[in-house]
Amino acid sequence: MEHATFGTGCFWCSEAVFDLVNGVIKVESGYAGGELPAPTYESICTGTTGYAEVVQIEFDPKIITYKKLLSIFWGSHDPTTLNRQGNDIGTQYRSVIFYHNELQKIIAEESLKEITESNLFDKQIVTEISPLINYFPAENYHQKYYENVGNRNPYCSFVITPKLNKFRKQYEAFIKK
Repeated sequence: MEHATFGTGCFWCSEAVFDLVNGVIKVESGYAGGELPAPTYESICTGTTGYAEVVQIEFDPKIITYKKLLSIFWGSHDPTTLNRQGNDIGTQYRSVIFYHNELQKIIAEESLKEITESNLFDKQIVTEISPLINYFPAENYHQKYYENVGNRNPYCSFVITPKLNKFRKQYEAFIKK
């Protein structure tokens, strides 16, 4: 098994998307890239800790490649908005790829170049590519949030559910059966 760590804004959204992907064994919401020894949701929400909300994905590379996960990463959020996804604003919501090794770094940089040259986005891509440092799992109540809370939370019904519906249509071939 291998790991990938991505920040696409709210980790509830990212976790719900990547949980659907065939070959993904586990998705964990967490915090990465900052300096505090034990970040909390409250501390990272200040936007002053350097941490981003991320998902850490455990995946089987025999079923899905890191490059295909990156394709899903690009398609599941807006990589052109700096420190923002929708109404979520702050450095903790930045678009970021945290690589685990040099091969992931190379693949991520190639993927960024390909997506930039594709002109898929009207604006400049602002996604950060950085080595993974200081990863911490988020608090238990954030894990499997959409699965546990679903549309009982208005944020989920207005943001996550439509995103999942779009994802299911766009990436049908990647969804677990």
